[in-house]
Amino acid sequence: MKKKLLSMLLAAGMVVSLTACGGSADTADGGQQAAPAADSAAEETPAAEDGGAAASGEAVTIKVFSNLPDRTSGQGLVEQTLFDDYMKENPNVTIEVEALDDEAYKTKFKAYASGSQMPDLVNVWGQPGFLDEVMEAGLLAELNMDDYADYNFLPGSLDGFSQNGKLYGLSRNTDVMCFYYNQKIFEDNGWEVPKTYEELLELGEKVRAAGLQPVSMFGGDKWSLYIYIHDLEEQLDGSGVMAKTNDAIRNHDFSDPTFKQAADLFVESVDRGLFQNGFESNDGGTAKNLFTNGQAAMYYTGSWEMSMVTDQDIPDEIRENIRVFLMPVPEGGKGDATTITAWHGGGYAVTESAANKEEAIKLLNYMFRPEGWTRIAWENGVCMSAQNFGDFATGSETEVQKQLMQLVADATDLSGTPLGDLGSSEFKTICEDKSQELAAGKITADDYLKALEAVGQ
Repeated sequence: MKKKLLSMLLAAGMVVSLTACGGSADTADGGQQAAPAADSAAEETPAAEDGGAAASGEAVTIKVFSNLPDRTSGQGLVEQTLFDDYMKENPNVTIEVEALDDEAYKTKFKAYASGSQMPDLVNVWGQPGFLDEVMEAGLLAELNMDDYADYNFLPGSLDGFSQNGKLYGLSRNTDVMCFYYNQKIFEDNGWEVPKTYEELLELGEKVRAAGLQPVSMFGGDKWSLYIYIHDLEEQLDGSGVMAKTNDAIRNHDFSDPTFKQAADLFVESVDRGLFQNGFESNDGGTAKNLFTNGQAAMYYTGSWEMSMVTDQDIPDEIRENIRVFLMPVPEGGKGDATTITAWHGGGYAVTESAANKEEAIKLLNYMFRPEGWTRIAWENGVCMSAQNFGDFATGSETEVQKQLMQLVADATDLSGTPLGDLGSSEFKTICEDKSQELAAGKITADDYLKALEAVGQ
């Protein structure tokens, strides 16, 4: 999967070389709007295949459960735009959206899963720790793989949404972990982008001395913490870490030195003040606001936040100066600038118990026509789709889009699913909880690894 994904992303990365001379994105809005209005998008896209509910004229309500609560910017606006378009083209269809942030979403998803009636269309993560047990429980409707033959999904992007040769969901994004940084703050203070992890730690101390928070981090959501540790493992061990990680989970043995080195480095980072005060309990919104308000020089998160550059609610002096760099390599590490922690993230599935299953599938298929989600998201600098978005290059990509695509184009190794999502749901929960305890100084690196080993024994 990793090699297939890499080959397609390398091809998609050619967009950078084609668009770099097409026009600068260093304008106030990168030459783009936050997202197209529903009216204009509807004019450019054909009606849903088979006519949807409009063919019969029967009134239909599709209930959607989403993890995108912000419906005014970013991916939430892309999602809502597609829903609005579908309702406009199918006037007898009503789409009702219940949207919660990630952690609240996962909690309520479990409640829905244990009940008798789930919403029709739901957000899911195509990773073993979240989706395998959901598919095994028969909670999702099977999709027809042949329907997506010309949807241009990247090879491997649907693997996590499949089981026993059957498809149960569609992937929304290609996610790359990175550090966003404020270029102007760096330049004003004479700071350089760190090339090694020790340089990052030293930079963090300089940032604190200047009265700013170094790296903004949302440890309250927990999963960001084990991804950070996984990112360190990737840089320490390069391409060999994924086989080691899978073996460690399967054999309940995290004795390989890479795991201890990464956990120790994370603890050292906390002790040296690399992250903002209270980061272990801050949620995503708090961490993002620290960066977009200019209180933090850096922000560790994923490529799904590239829409900060086009978010008109963020001050111009911040938006225009956002840039990215990857996790630096620790001393003696086997990784380099071509080693990337990246995977196919969230997506959508139709539930088996959906009250309007067939119409929900038609809506899902409508959303993921290449000219749907992929076009809107890429042209407006929102995220990197799990489909080939090279066809929608505009020549006015933002600098962050160009940077991320160049980083991916240069990559020789992409990690795939991160540590906490590789095992069972129990493993994921323990990994999250113990990562947060490690961040808070409640346990040691050895305690952390022993807890991971004990899962399922």
